[in-house]
Amino acid sequence: MLFFTGVPLFLMELSLGQYGAAGPITVWKCCPLLKGIGIGMLCVSILVCLYYNVIIAWTFYYLGSSFQNPLPWSCDAVANAALCGNATTVNRSSGTTLSPSEVFWNTRVLGILNSKGLHDPGPVRWPLALCLLAAWIIIFLCMLKGIRSSGKVVYVTATFPYFVLLVLIIKGATLEGSLQGVAFYLTPDWGRLANAQVWNDAASQIFYSLGIGVGGLLSMASYNKFDNNVIRDTLIITIGNCSTSFLAGFAIFSILGHMAWKKGVPVGKVADTGPGLAFVAYPEALALLPGSVFWSILFFLMLFMLGIDTLFGNMEGITTAVLDEFPQLRVNIKQKTLFLGALCFSFYLMGLLLITDGGIYWFTLIDSFSTSFGLIIITLFMCIGISFFYGVNQFCNDIIDMVCHCPPWCSKVLLYFKACWVFCTPFLLLFILTYIFIEMYNTSLHYGMYTYPRWGKALGVCMGTICCLQIPIWAIVAICKESGPLKDRFHKAIRPLNSWRANNLNSTSRGEERVEPERVEAPFTVTLTNMDFTAMTWESGSQA
Repeated sequence: MLFFTGVPLFLMELSLGQYGAAGPITVWKCCPLLKGIGIGMLCVSILVCLYYNVIIAWTFYYLGSSFQNPLPWSCDAVANAALCGNATTVNRSSGTTLSPSEVFWNTRVLGILNSKGLHDPGPVRWPLALCLLAAWIIIFLCMLKGIRSSGKVVYVTATFPYFVLLVLIIKGATLEGSLQGVAFYLTPDWGRLANAQVWNDAASQIFYSLGIGVGGLLSMASYNKFDNNVIRDTLIITIGNCSTSFLAGFAIFSILGHMAWKKGVPVGKVADTGPGLAFVAYPEALALLPGSVFWSILFFLMLFMLGIDTLFGNMEGITTAVLDEFPQLRVNIKQKTLFLGALCFSFYLMGLLLITDGGIYWFTLIDSFSTSFGLIIITLFMCIGISFFYGVNQFCNDIIDMVCHCPPWCSKVLLYFKACWVFCTPFLLLFILTYIFIEMYNTSLHYGMYTYPRWGKALGVCMGTICCLQIPIWAIVAICKESGPLKDRFHKAIRPLNSWRANNLNSTSRGEERVEPERVEAPFTVTLTNMDFTAMTWESGSQA
């Protein structure tokens, strides 16, 4: 999944943004027919930002609760004494006994026991509303000064999790039963490859961890120098990203192994997926460690940093797209501040639905039924459009133009990427997409412990479909703008605009150095007239 979808699509977005020096909408001057891909990216990015900051709000809530000693979700807390002693709290959906961390998550954080389902959101949970407001204020302040300010913040938010991961790995290795968790982590279950949900989860993991398909990569790359080596950056970032994810697994499963050893159950019984891993299983594992308060603070501070990092990329994709369409906002600081403030406040108001008693139903609806297949469809059309409409050979030449002193290995690596863009990546994305739709049609309307009515699943699919419909809608608009027969209109719509090639020269608005115009060497002649000889006679006379 990484080598046939993640890396090729990452290089495609990075190269497109750097060469065009524009955001996810304006960059499609290279092929106006595909402008809907940029608008679809914008729609998906809005959905992701809408629910992703809710995760940061949950992290804030847990971070604040971590300063209590004992932790409120541990058996040492007075409120959990009866629960841990008698095990009387039972999950109403599965009939299993709930742990203190599950009770804290479902009752204190989500309040899901007060909601009957998607149709019954209930009141807003105001402690979470304050956490969500604080999260959006932090995002607003970090983005206020633009990409340079965000880049400096990322120096902290991107490096701190590595320190925490290293500490947790060392601590986890010293716990009894940790090898049991590591063995569970490293043992593959080949039979699960027949499950479409596994392929969907793998694609979602690659897309979200690398930021593919939401426009953030295009926006960030648009601020690069024109001659930046995108091939080198792609290989370093993608391999480093997935290596970090692999490394993080040791920190998580070593502690889950200790948790399973202490409970006397298999690791598979304590490992969870989705929000349950970060906010149920791992807090419960941290509560079992000596000095649990310190480890809990450290863990949720790391989650906060990671969440901020991810949201930076998504928000940058949205703001760059708007600022490219309305360049006057870049110049007027007051208007830009008002725009960012209105954008963040709008997201906050829409996010209040996700922190009601039934907000988790809406959260999982958007996460599981809307953005996952939407990202796959958008990247599929991007790959096909660049390869066959813009031209894969032309795109490779653009990359070589940017990497001026391209070493021999760059040209050889481009052959691999060309094969992926034309054959491997589109076919793999089509396979996953077909499998997902078949599975979504056949499976019951359940997602974990959350049950959805039939109209709820249809609503989630419609939200993702609306994002994807931008592609054919704007393709029709681009064709209608042209004149002549339909075939001629189509050929004109896939032809790059005149401003596309010159777009990489317009980097002064983004704080780049001005590129001098190219000098053209051409033969020339000089024709002398009588005035020239008269002037020469006058000059010789004056010298005498």
